[in-house]
Amino acid sequence: MKGDHGSLELLFVNPTMHSHGIGKAAWRAIEQIYPKVKVWETITPYFETRNIHFYVNKCGFKIVEFYNPRHPDPSWSTADNQVGWLDFRFEKRME
Repeated sequence: MKGDHGSLELLFVNPTMHSHGIGKAAWRAIEQIYPKVKVWETITPYFETRNIHFYVNKCGFKIVEFYNPRHPDPSWSTADNQVGWLDFRFEKRME
């Protein structure tokens, strides 16, 4: 957390437990634990369609940026090998 901004680095649910509401319940708990966060951010690879569905349709995030070779993630240094990386950046603005 940095002030009123939060970054979700990792949220993992065992694949044998997918579609049982565990991920959504975990996300709601995170929101309750950090009520001062006004903007949440996370990133996931473009091919992780299940993640995209979860963040957008279940948790209310919006896709705000698409990182690709012509628009690289600014958090990566030039020494990082980012060739071929295609990621979506999501934000959720709390009301």
